[in-house]
Amino acid sequence: MLRTIDLRGRAVTSTDLLAAVPRATAARDEALTTAAAVVADVAARGEVALREQAARFDGVEGHAVRVPAAHLDEALAALDPGIRSALENAIGRVRLASAAQVPAPVVTEIGPGARVEQHWRPVRRAGVYVPGGKAVYPSSVVMNVVPAQVAGVQEVALASPPQRDHAGRVHPVILAAAKLLGVTEVYAMGGAGAIGAYAHGVPEIDLAPVDVISGPGNNFVALAKRVVAGMVGTDSEAGATEILIVADDAADARLIAADLVSQAEHDEQAAAVLVTDSASLAQEVVTAVEVRASATHHAGRVAQALSGPQSAVVLVDDIATATAFSNAYAPEHLELHLRDPRPEEYVNAGAVFVGQWTPVSLGDYLAGSNHVLPTGGQARYASGLSASTFLRPQQVIAYDRDALQAVHRDIVTLANAEVLPAHGEAVTARFDA
Repeated sequence: MLRTIDLRGRAVTSTDLLAAVPRATAARDEALTTAAAVVADVAARGEVALREQAARFDGVEGHAVRVPAAHLDEALAALDPGIRSALENAIGRVRLASAAQVPAPVVTEIGPGARVEQHWRPVRRAGVYVPGGKAVYPSSVVMNVVPAQVAGVQEVALASPPQRDHAGRVHPVILAAAKLLGVTEVYAMGGAGAIGAYAHGVPEIDLAPVDVISGPGNNFVALAKRVVAGMVGTDSEAGATEILIVADDAADARLIAADLVSQAEHDEQAAAVLVTDSASLAQEVVTAVEVRASATHHAGRVAQALSGPQSAVVLVDDIATATAFSNAYAPEHLELHLRDPRPEEYVNAGAVFVGQWTPVSLGDYLAGSNHVLPTGGQARYASGLSASTFLRPQQVIAYDRDALQAVHRDIVTLANAEVLPAHGEAVTARFDA
């Protein structure tokens, strides 16, 4: 089921490691073309395009694209008390962790009468996306909405695919989670079309363009964000999920197998990768995965994910090489099952889970951390969703007369050096009056 990539016995460069990383690149390339076409269709035809896409991709027709308030009220009233309690626990934990992500204003005194202030301003309007295909993700409602609220965003809209099994409504548990958080602007629309609608707006359903789009989804959702980037702000391209586990011979193969299977059940394109310097552990994990995968609820989906090109067991000579491989891979989720984990050395990862008592599933729901994380190697330069996703740094500069006078000559010198004399003259004019 899991293929083996053997890197032992040879020196590997960073280029070699990047080439060895298991990825399903063909799927993403195809998704980009499709996503661009879908976004363009929504930009051109608005609600008509959204309804045609719902019929084509979701098997839904005649539904309310903008969710009536009554649907939200009904969903919360019918919500299972146990689920409500768990969601409220998650909301509290994520709110605590998100609050720590909002920087305080900073005032820097450059000199007498010369001050630069750094402020963090929230965007006015955010559009969050909650997937609703193969699974139901009320946890993603929490992970998207809470950081936006903590950042101070005034308007938060939520989109999730219409469900054929619920008469074209958004899944009721997602609606209930939205209502629990005070979100009233909700749309039954999914996939790349939803991303296009957020970016361009859809006047027919009173959907105004947003400033920032966030949220996980499949490859089409992730790459639709790439299409609209520059028109609106986006979080990282959180596409098909991935887990990388680095383990040594002291690790518990049973737990590793459970964690690999847990990520594989998300989607057929999910990536599950083990990197280890222990051939015996690798074999134990492969055996345990086969047993667990065949018995799990989504056995077919899991088997396809684990047998795909994006999943593998990688054998290396030592943990130093495993660390280098992990940093080249830049996984969405990284688990360290090591005697000496040294998480500070794993600099490229969306989130790092340390030790056998910290599974990715904890981060999915109740760790307090955010589960919307960069995929496809983007953790080399991008971060996971946080309050900062919805914040912009703004500089406020205030100089008095003496402070400007102190730098007058240098400004004129640099302006003349750049052959922009009017720049210098704009300063000189203040002292010629």
